[in-house]
Amino acid sequence: MNKHEFTLRYNLHNLRATITSAPLSYLGRQAAVLIAVMEIEQQLHIILTRRPMHLRHHPGQISFPGGKVEPEDIDMIHTALREAHEEIGLLADNVDILGVFPAHKTFTGFEITPVVAMVKQPFELMLDPGEVDDCFLVPLSFFIERNNRHNMFHYRHGARYKVHFMPFEDKFIWGVTAAIIDLLCRHIDVN
Repeated sequence: MNKHEFTLRYNLHNLRATITSAPLSYLGRQAAVLIAVMEIEQQLHIILTRRPMHLRHHPGQISFPGGKVEPEDIDMIHTALREAHEEIGLLADNVDILGVFPAHKTFTGFEITPVVAMVKQPFELMLDPGEVDDCFLVPLSFFIERNNRHNMFHYRHGARYKVHFMPFEDKFIWGVTAAIIDLLCRHIDVN
């Protein structure tokens, strides 16, 4: 799949209403992440980061570039683009925004809005070591392959929740990041 087919598939399907792997009953701190899709040699990739171990929230976890809404942010798209620039050096004018998925509430008290964007040109990574330990690409085709997307059920306070996970090479992608990737793959799936 190239970027034109991805964009077409993304735009032709109705957005799914929710991600079902977290509670729906509370207000969390607002945050946004950028699902940055980049084409390299006619193959699409998703940009992911690994959070440093010193961070208070989700240390060492795989995530999208993103973070909490700041008072100066105009909207969730602005938050996602600002954070992507701060964390990995991706400039806002180097992306085309395709759309926004519904917010996802997490057990750790965040309400995360995924913003889907196509990166226009390769760029030089500039990692903020205070927020990002590593940045890497995963071929979208890996995630589209249903056998690479797993889930199990977890019980919390008597309620049953689906937890998504996706091992990739030496990395373990799970939780909200994996749930958002699963949502994206189901959204663009033509089957």
